[in-house]
Amino acid sequence: MHYLENIKLALGSIKANLLRSLLTMLIITVGITCLVGILTAIDAILFSMSDNFNRLGANSFNIRPLSESLRRSDRGRRQKVTDPILFDQAMDFKNVYNYGGSRVSVESFCTSSATVKFKDKKSNPTVRVVGIDENYLNTSAFELGAGRNFTANEIFSTSNKAIIGNDLVKLLFDEKPEKAIGKSININSNHYVVIGALKSKGASSGGSNDRRVLIPLFNSKVLYGYADKPYNVTVAVSQPNELEDAINHAIGVMRNIRKLKVSEENDFEIRKSDGILNQLKDMTTSLRMGTVLIAMLTLFGASIGLMNIMLVSVTERTREIGIYKALGATRKSILAQFLSEAVVICQIGGIVGILLGILVGNIVTPLLGGTFLVPWGWMILGFTLCMIVGIVSGFYPAMKASRLDPIEALRYE
Repeated sequence: MHYLENIKLALGSIKANLLRSLLTMLIITVGITCLVGILTAIDAILFSMSDNFNRLGANSFNIRPLSESLRRSDRGRRQKVTDPILFDQAMDFKNVYNYGGSRVSVESFCTSSATVKFKDKKSNPTVRVVGIDENYLNTSAFELGAGRNFTANEIFSTSNKAIIGNDLVKLLFDEKPEKAIGKSININSNHYVVIGALKSKGASSGGSNDRRVLIPLFNSKVLYGYADKPYNVTVAVSQPNELEDAINHAIGVMRNIRKLKVSEENDFEIRKSDGILNQLKDMTTSLRMGTVLIAMLTLFGASIGLMNIMLVSVTERTREIGIYKALGATRKSILAQFLSEAVVICQIGGIVGILLGILVGNIVTPLLGGTFLVPWGWMILGFTLCMIVGIVSGFYPAMKASRLDPIEALRYE
């Protein structure tokens, strides 16, 4: 009951000095809004990316030639020593690797300058063509929006079937993926029947992911193959906690296929699909620290303003404090009253800041590809910081008020 009475008195004092209290609350609100808003946006985006990785093959890894493997020749010159993963090696790995419920896909880059034509409509020569097997869509971030995947028979029969990206659906089929199914298109003068259309994937650092065509792996080998053409191998496991064991098993299998001796190092590398996400998390750590620092500086300014207000309030209410003490109020109760007032001002500003921060963070997040998130951790941090600022800012004025001599205070004009 004593604490509730202090809060009521604090609210009454805030109401009596509304303008200057609101200005102090505004500074606190801005600081907490920036803190919670930015951190909410960062976490929401990372959460969304993590969810997408988990849903679309995050529990996977790629096996590729060791592109940075260099050695010195007898004449002291540096030269590349890594051989590509050839078609037979990739297919042998797919047939031999049998870890748990994992799936293995083999893919091959064909060209990035293809032209796709349907009737009188055609694309610019900037379409990416990729040869895939029947497991590719299960180990990648691409999903079908209409139609179906390749069957195993279509992969091995060099069938002229194709799955097209969303940009081509928009350009050639009036943004209607169902309309594309079963239609015949030309890819660099080769006829293909469309059996599927991909959902929009957006752009990445390598360009648009929607401006692509997927064709059967053996078909790509016949049309775009050459003697030392490289192939990429991707493995997706069923459970995240099995990823490391699956990688170790894959290394052993690939070493045998590549005929590496015990003394030889791996001439291939493993790339986890969540590597980019982990890099982003590391990068955003500095951003989080910077955000907290900026918010702390803002709150430091607010604490100075609040301390000034509380000192003015003590001076203005000196006679009131003398009356309280004359009626039997102790130093402790006076201290608690003024400290409560400072904390209440901070917490009101903090609550408004937290609400605005959640709102701002979740308005910005969808624009950057994230999903709505309630930042419980950052909300607790906001409340805690406001409590600390209130106590630190109000402690000296409260101590000054509690130490006033009641007789001198009653004489104060």
